[in-house]
Amino acid sequence: MPEAPGAAEAPLPRARIMGVNVSAITMADALRTVEDWIGRKAHNYVCITGVHGVIESQSDPALLEIHERAGMATPDGMPLVWMARKLGHRQTERVYGPELMLRLSALSAEKGYRQYYFGGAPGLAERLRDRLAERFPGLAVAGTFSPPFRPASAEEDEEIVRMINAARPDIVWVGLSTPKQEYWMAGHLGRIDAPVMIGVGAAFDFLAGTKRQAPAWMQKRGLEWLFRLLSEPRRLWRRYGRIVPHFMVGAGLQLLRQKAVCAADPESRAAPKGV
Repeated sequence: MPEAPGAAEAPLPRARIMGVNVSAITMADALRTVEDWIGRKAHNYVCITGVHGVIESQSDPALLEIHERAGMATPDGMPLVWMARKLGHRQTERVYGPELMLRLSALSAEKGYRQYYFGGAPGLAERLRDRLAERFPGLAVAGTFSPPFRPASAEEDEEIVRMINAARPDIVWVGLSTPKQEYWMAGHLGRIDAPVMIGVGAAFDFLAGTKRQAPAWMQKRGLEWLFRLLSEPRRLWRRYGRIVPHFMVGAGLQLLRQKAVCAADPESRAAPKGV
């Protein structure tokens, strides 16, 4: 029998970054956790959390709650990794959506885990399927579906749920962008029978080859947002013009508060902060 939604063997460590609990984990932790959920037929979803998700959660209590309920909220960008480390979780690594998708695809080809690709523009999920199946021989793809951009009716949504469940996937990859994909996963927790749903947004485009990823040197320096802004300035300038300064100010204030607490109580230095 499937376990209750959100069940897990043991809670993963989390760093509270600007009010959002982000999993303070490594890539190995993430892979091991997903395998555990599949083995136990648990029901969970994963938020691939970057600065965008943290900032959106500041003004959206429902989105903040969705992050709280997530089985994992992985640190997708280096700014969150740096913050988690400064808050005492020094083992934290970046768990980047496209890389997690590749690592789990390789593991799935080896162990027979079935994939479902939900999201993207028409034809994108199929292109992604073909690219990954070519890269990982033996990868079992249970199905693909690109939903309409408009909200689905109740009847359409029930049909989507039936279609996904009939395909019997182990992992449902959701590529709807933030925060739409987070709302979809939380709203379908317990309705989708798959052990795990993972919201990976632009990873569909990156791995299908329809959009370019930032060079590794920019990713390591936390400059992926700048690469994406320069690639799509008209679409993204408002987003990054808001979230980048907001995060810098909010993170700086949080670290100043932590420093003040440590100065007042030296014993607090020994434990991870912001948890």
